[in-house]
Amino acid sequence: MTLPLLTALDVDYRDPGAVAVGVWFRGWSAPEVEAEIVTHLAEVAPYQPGEFYRRELPCLLAVLERGPAPEVAVVDGYVWLGPGRPGLGAHLFEALGGRTVVVGVAKSRFAGAAEAVPVYRGGSRSPLYVTAAGVGVTEAAGWIARMAGPYRVPEILKRVDQLARKSIP
Repeated sequence: MTLPLLTALDVDYRDPGAVAVGVWFRGWSAPEVEAEIVTHLAEVAPYQPGEFYRRELPCLLAVLERGPAPEVAVVDGYVWLGPGRPGLGAHLFEALGGRTVVVGVAKSRFAGAAEAVPVYRGGSRSPLYVTAAGVGVTEAAGWIARMAGPYRVPEILKRVDQLARKSIP
């Protein structure tokens, strides 16, 4: 049985560009990665309140174009901001033609995202908030709970964040 190919994605903004990173791994409990791709973007759209996806989505698509097609993409943030209110993850799901499941993992609670499932990891009293497109949110929350690492934030999600922050354009 082949484990699913998954990717965790993150973006770090610089003035005036950004660094987008994808980390590919197999299986939710995998502690090691198969590939890491760092993409430097010279220009990004300006931030627009309520339309963050317009800035971040092109960055995520740019890094995804450079790697193998994952079965599931994990984004830092929300898939759904509320009923009928798509977040970054929902826009990514749509941009990928609904062929790739998208799971959103947020570190802080968003009041409108009532369907977000809190996931407590590593004895932390602060949950991660999980939302999803293409799969039930309860199943997606179970995936995030099983990810490798003893702390609140899974090791691979820490890795993608660190790569984005530390990469030099």
